[in-house]
Amino acid sequence: MAEGRGARRLRAGAAASNITPALGVSLSGTIMQIGPARHIHDELHARALVLDDGTTRIALLTADATMICREVFDQAKALAHKHTGIPIDHMLMAATHTHAAPRVIGIGTGELDKDYYAFLSRRMADAVRRAVHNLAPAEIAWGAASVPQFPQNRRWFVKPGTMPPNPFGGTNDQVLMYGNRKGIGVKAAGPVDPEFSVLAVRHADGRPLALLGNYSIHYVGGYGRAEVSSDYFGCFAGCTRDALEAGALDPPFVGILSNGTFGDTGGVGGGYSAMRRVAGALAKEARRLWDGMAWRDRVDLAMRETEIEVGVRRPDAARLAWARNLPAKPAGGKPHPWRKIYAREAILLSEYPARVSVKLQALRIGDLGIAAIPCEPFAETGLAIKKHSPLKPTFTIGIANGYHGYLPTPEQHKLGGYETWPARSSCLEAGAEPRIRAAVLDLLSQVGADGRASS
Repeated sequence: MAEGRGARRLRAGAAASNITPALGVSLSGTIMQIGPARHIHDELHARALVLDDGTTRIALLTADATMICREVFDQAKALAHKHTGIPIDHMLMAATHTHAAPRVIGIGTGELDKDYYAFLSRRMADAVRRAVHNLAPAEIAWGAASVPQFPQNRRWFVKPGTMPPNPFGGTNDQVLMYGNRKGIGVKAAGPVDPEFSVLAVRHADGRPLALLGNYSIHYVGGYGRAEVSSDYFGCFAGCTRDALEAGALDPPFVGILSNGTFGDTGGVGGGYSAMRRVAGALAKEARRLWDGMAWRDRVDLAMRETEIEVGVRRPDAARLAWARNLPAKPAGGKPHPWRKIYAREAILLSEYPARVSVKLQALRIGDLGIAAIPCEPFAETGLAIKKHSPLKPTFTIGIANGYHGYLPTPEQHKLGGYETWPARSSCLEAGAEPRIRAAVLDLLSQVGADGRASS
């Protein structure tokens, strides 16, 4: 399957568009209240890669944002389709999840925020249009390596009797976010995925064209308050360009880093120097993989998407009464600092529909499989998809094509903890993960079958 059966040579193009917001745009999220942007540490970008096998054309894009709602992605895709003809269901767009960028999910409602949403849609579409303009004969390769020193599960079982109250006043959670850093952790509540996956593209004459990486950590973090930064995702673009000695090319080389199944994998911490360190380590590994890859100038492409309806965990009558009658000073004990936030979230969730539509995607590039989920999946989900996918290798891009919050497994839901507390950031029913995982694996089987049928 990897050697494409079509007579036409692969073409590829890549481009990056600046998506930096104006100062004053809201950076606040459902839980984190950061306020408006006060300083731009480094620029944000949407980075696009377009592939064309002569029959099928697909676009992959990441944008430096914490998360992006489906409506903004849909607007960008519609604009890109209008100008390029790429089918809307052949575009995969995802946020990177830097935490120093706007949360584009309708929280900010000022004029600057509304203007930014429209601007972001246009600029993401522009990145795809510019990548199409840059289409040229190309070769492609893929590979993966273990980079285990950075991912750490942030959900920890803690010592008996040490669990602090959650925002709802209970102490029945079995895991605590970063319990290990608080000195009461016993063991991690789940695995991590240390694999760094790479899709590499070069011009027909060997010049680097683009590199799409996929890695599963939440972010690095450590920015100043109200600063805008692309985090290590942006650093990766520059570090990869340097590692491949691709600094003076026309059109410019584009390095892209997508986030994987990171929902329970913590941030690294350490600020901007740590971002450069993590990005540099991945770029070094990317160069090592690049030099040993099997390059192909003909591969066939396939892409499918589907939508499934998933229930929403709306509050019951007791939780809603708690939220609406929250006492200013609860009796006994120190309350959780986010109790008012979660009371507000309960009221907002009560206004949600009972079910929401979740868009899922899978695509195939030769023998490589890529899945896309509009949530923050846990490492367990990503590892299961890799294990059971008919395409080897396979990786998953998280928070793609929309945003529906954390996606704990049913077992992790039973353990409780931050990622399971009902809010707009964790709203899907406890049984959502198995259904989403099964649908993604079915899509991967379908695109795999597309390749066998044409062989």
